[in-house]
Amino acid sequence: MCYDVSTSEPGRGNRPRSQRGSVEDRWHKRGKDEYGNTIEVPSAMAGKVTRWRARYVDNAGKEHTGHFDRKVDAQKWLKDAMASVVRGDHVAPKVARLTVGEWSDKWLDGYRTRRKSTVRQAEVHLKLIKEHFGAVPLASVKPSDVRGWTAQLKAEGRADSYAYALHARLSQLFSDAVHDGIVPRNPCSRGTSPGTGKQRPYVATTEQVWALYNAVPAGIRPAILLGAHAGLRLAEAAVLRPEDVDFIRGVVSPAIQWPSEPLKSHTSKTPIPIPNELSLELSATFARGRGLTIVTAEDGRPIAGPWAIERAVRDARSKVEGLPTEFRFHDLRHYFASLLIASGLDVKVVQARLRHASAKITLDTYGHLWPDKDESSRAAVAAVYAARPHAEGGRGASGSA
Repeated sequence: MCYDVSTSEPGRGNRPRSQRGSVEDRWHKRGKDEYGNTIEVPSAMAGKVTRWRARYVDNAGKEHTGHFDRKVDAQKWLKDAMASVVRGDHVAPKVARLTVGEWSDKWLDGYRTRRKSTVRQAEVHLKLIKEHFGAVPLASVKPSDVRGWTAQLKAEGRADSYAYALHARLSQLFSDAVHDGIVPRNPCSRGTSPGTGKQRPYVATTEQVWALYNAVPAGIRPAILLGAHAGLRLAEAAVLRPEDVDFIRGVVSPAIQWPSEPLKSHTSKTPIPIPNELSLELSATFARGRGLTIVTAEDGRPIAGPWAIERAVRDARSKVEGLPTEFRFHDLRHYFASLLIASGLDVKVVQARLRHASAKITLDTYGHLWPDKDESSRAAVAAVYAARPHAEGGRGASGSA
């Protein structure tokens, strides 16, 4: 027997087919008694199949079916499904059963068009995500589940910044799932985020930078200059070629990163002006090498990779007074940023020199380095008081009789 829920309430009988549904009792059918009255009689399927079947048609004209032992469960399922159709956030039941692990694998297949290093990072993130959520249906993940997961990551000793990165990856997965119509909403939000946990970067002194320069092998010294005085990233400095430097005009134009990959972003191709002094230093190292790269090994050949530079910095930092044990090549880029800011350059110029995609990135990382001009702000407000008109009788505007 079939119960059409779209006609069970007044005013719903004229619903379009895409918003109609029914609950069917598969164990009974209509029959006639000996007097010709309509009655319920057992069907041939009684006891052989699930008793209650709910069916509805979505806005795309596709029919969906659910089977239940109890009528109340079938009605609730149908009511929720039809409500989602009306709201416009309907997800097909079969699609809704897709697990986080299954979706992660499918999502990664489409993500492999990115740079290899970007894909490798995503693979590491997804492995950790699947360890916790792999068998869980996408539609079943709630904000409270995400908060519990990030708390567990911290309890396991994961750095705040890494927990934040994993949360961002999970949010990316769900955002794309929402876009594909697999789930109605993303359970990740600012409320479930563990926070960036970013620490202020260490900024070396000028004396420390020159001491580090003197402590590394001669072939590595250009890398120190490129990081501290041009802001190059490690993978960029490792493969910078003579043709990427205009020694006459004083311009460095990174074109690739190790080993021969495209740069991190389009803004990474922005030319960097350098002083004549740095041009002369780089041209001298070029003359000593074999002309293939600016940074070289001891025999003048290109270095084995970025890790050769990082290893040289690690070995030399213990010889420089005051450098922390965590100091790395990327901290030279922080020095470059501090140098520009201390020279009075505004955020847009610093952004351009660091080749950041936006000024927000620059401010989020280095905003604390801009001088806090307390006296300037005081003077700005004091000027308002200086221009304040006096009330009649010589009393201030706020004076009382």
